[in-house]
This record gives sequence, C-alpha cells and structure tokens, in this order.
Amino acid sequence: MAASAASRELFTEAVRAVLHSWPVLQIAVDNGFGGVFGQQKADWMVDVVQQYFHDNADLQRGEVEDYLADLMDQEFDTVVDDESLPQLCDSLIQAFLQWQQGALHQLKHTIDTLTQKKSQRAKVTAPPSHSDEGSDDETQVMECEPSSPSVSSRDPPPPPPPDEEPGWTVVRKKK
Repeated sequence: MAASAASRELFTEAVRAVLHSWPVLQIAVDNGFGGVFGQQKADWMVDVVQQYFHDNADLQRGEVEDYLADLMDQEFDTVVDDESLPQLCDSLIQAFLQWQQGALHQLKHTIDTLTQKKSQRAKVTAPPSHSDEGSDDETQVMECEPSSPSVSSRDPPPPPPPDEEPGWTVVRKKK
C-alpha cells in the first residue's frame, strides 16, 4: 500500500474532487441545508470519508453508501433518494483502489476529470414570485377573509403531505 504523506494527500484530493462534484452535496451546501457552516461541513466530510477508507479494510459499496447516507442525514438533514449514492461510492472506491495500487498518475487524471466537472455546478433556483415585480418601496397588504362558520378552531390541522417528513429534505432523481 502506498503510504507516503504525499500520496495520502493525493487520495484526500480525490475524495474532495468526488464529493465536491456531487450535485446532492452542492445543493445541500448552496441552499443552507447544513446551516451557516454548510461549507465547513462539506470540507469536514472530505476528511472523515478519507479516514473511513484508511480505517476500514475491504469496504463494500453498501457500507460506503450507508456511511455517506448517514453523514448527509446527520449533517445536512438530507435523505439522498436520487440514486446517485451508488455512483458516488463507486468513484470513491475506485480512487482508493488506485491509491492502494500506487497508480498515482491515473489517480491524478481522475482528480483532473472530476475537477473539470465541478466547474459545472448544479443550480437550484426558485421560480420568480409576483412580489418581485413591484418596487421595493411598496407596502404589501394581505387581505384576509373571515373563516366560514362551518370551520371550528377545534378541528385538527390537515396532515402533512405523505411524501414529506417535517425537518427533512428529500432529494429525488427526476423521472
């Protein structure tokens, strides 16, 4: 196994390139799913993921998927449901195998390829609202109608939509 500090740093760079090119993590950081320290959490994930590979021999894809899913859940309140985890884990495992086998030139090429992909960041934008059309100086007035007598204040609130869990962000692949 290649054990020099320089080659270990190269593996860390590979993990950084893989994770930072992952659209799910980009969206989570860009939209504040991890709070105000989202970017620091993403950087921290690089360190813990590379350490996870060094501390565990012969990791299987399922183990890496579970680990990353737990990290996203705990740190970004995000459930990854877009089928990107298997591909991400395969990339991480491939990078680790290249590092273990001493194929450092191939690993550098992988990092360069992923770094070029990173420049094509995923963007999430909200649709423009009607309030954007008015000037900033306008005062907006909200008109409320009295509730109908058939609705009682003792009625329970409507249940949340079945696909959403309060406090969680679910990322799904478009169909």
